Amino acid sequence: MGLETLLVIAMFASFMALLLLGFPVAWSLAGIGLVFAVVGHVLVEYFDADLWFTWSGTIGVLDARIYGIVANELMVALPLFIFMGIMLDRSGIAEKLMHSLVRVLGPLRGGYAITVVIVGILLAASTGIVGASVVLLGMLSLGPMMQAHYNKSLAVGTACSVGTLGILVPPSIMLVLMSDRLGTSDASVGKLFMGALIPGLMLGVMYILYIGIAAWLKRDLAPAPKHHQKLDLRVLLDVFLSVVPPMALILAVLGSIFFGIATTTEASAVGAAGAMLMAFVSRRLDTTVLREALYQTSRTTAFIFGIFIGATVFAAVLRGLGGDDVIRDAITGLPFGTTGVLLTVLLITFLLGFFLDWVEITLIILPLVAPVLFSLGVEPVWFAVLFAICLQTSFLTPPVGFSLFYIKGVCPPGITTRDIYLGVLPFILLQLLGLGLVFAFEPLATWLPNEVYGGQ
Repeated sequence: MGLETLLVIAMFASFMALLLLGFPVAWSLAGIGLVFAVVGHVLVEYFDADLWFTWSGTIGVLDARIYGIVANELMVALPLFIFMGIMLDRSGIAEKLMHSLVRVLGPLRGGYAITVVIVGILLAASTGIVGASVVLLGMLSLGPMMQAHYNKSLAVGTACSVGTLGILVPPSIMLVLMSDRLGTSDASVGKLFMGALIPGLMLGVMYILYIGIAAWLKRDLAPAPKHHQKLDLRVLLDVFLSVVPPMALILAVLGSIFFGIATTTEASAVGAAGAMLMAFVSRRLDTTVLREALYQTSRTTAFIFGIFIGATVFAAVLRGLGGDDVIRDAITGLPFGTTGVLLTVLLITFLLGFFLDWVEITLIILPLVAPVLFSLGVEPVWFAVLFAICLQTSFLTPPVGFSLFYIKGVCPPGITTRDIYLGVLPFILLQLLGLGLVFAFEPLATWLPNEVYGGQ
C-alpha cells in the first residue's frame, strides 16, 4: 500500500472520528485538511517523501477557490430557494390545502394519509426544504390521524417520509449543489430538475399506492371515519382554490427554467417574490414573519456555505496528496464492469447516508466518484438522479436520519421512537424500489431532459 493511499485513508478516518466525537462538520473538514496539509509539507520537505504535494499548489490557491464559490452566480439561487420555502411555510397555504383535501379524501380508508402525500408532493415542488416540510406535515396531520385511530407507525412514517420528497422533486437545493459539484454542462441545473421530476413524482405515486393497498388489506390500519361531511361543489371549489396558488408558483419557477425564459438564479428570485406575495394575500406577511424568514434563511445558507468552504479545503489537500488517483484506481480496479462499479458507488453512498448528511456526501464524495464514472460512459443526468435518490434515504436511515429528529419533535404523546423507525421502514424500501426502477429504466431520468433540451 503506497503512501498516498495511507494518507487518503487516514484523512477519511480522521473525519469520521471527529464526526462521531460531535465536532461540527465544517470545522472538522477544514481542520483535517489543514493538518494533513502540514503533514504532506513536512513529509515532502524534510523526509523527501515520494509525493507530488506542494504547499503553494494547495493551501496557496484556497483563497481563489473560496472566492470562486461565493462569486458563483448559481449559488445565489440557494438562499432564494431557501427563503421561498420558509416563506411558504409561514403563508398557511399547506394548512389550507390539507383541510380542503381531507374533506374530499377523508371518507376513504387511508384518505388522510393519502392527503398528506399529495400535500407533501406540492410542498416538495414549492419549497425543496425537507426540515420545514416534515415539521409542517407532522404538525398538521399526526393529531387528526391519531384521532381517526390510524396505526401510529403508518401515520408518523407517512408524514416523515413524504417530507423528504422536497430534496428530490425540483426545485431542490440538493440538485443545485449537485450540478455545481458535477462540473459538466451535461448535468446543468435545468437538466437535473427535469431528470428528477418523473422519479420524484413516481415515488409519490408509489407512496399513495402503498397506503391504499395496505389500508385495503388491513382494515384497522387506516380506517375510514364513521362520520364525515357531505361532498358538495363548495368543497370542490375550496380544493381548487387551495391548489391554484402552489401550482402557479411551481409553474412560474420550473416553467421559466424549462422554457428558457429565466436562468435558475432568476427563477429562484421569481419563486421568492411569489412566496412573499402568497403570504401577503393570505394576510400572514408582517415584519415579524419577514424577519424570522430572513434569519432562518441566513442561518441555513451560512451552514451550507460553511460546509462548502470546509469541503473545499479538505478536497484541495486530498487532491494534493494524490487522492484523485487513489480513488480512481480503487474504482476502476474493481472486478466488475461499468454496471457493477456504478452499483458499488450507489451502495457506498447508501451506507454513508447512515452516518453523513447529504451536504457532506454531495460536497466530498460526489466530485471524487463522478469523473471516474463519466469516463466509463455513465450518463451524467442518470447518475445524478440515482445519486440523489440514494441521498434521499439518508434522511430516514438511523442514526443520523435528520427527518427522524424533525418528526420526533412534533409527535403527539404516545408515539415512540420505535413507532417512527417501524413507520419509515416501508418507505425506505419503496425508495430503494424506486432507485431500482430508475436504474433498470434509464429513460425515467433521461427522457424528459432529452425532450426539452435535446443535444444542448
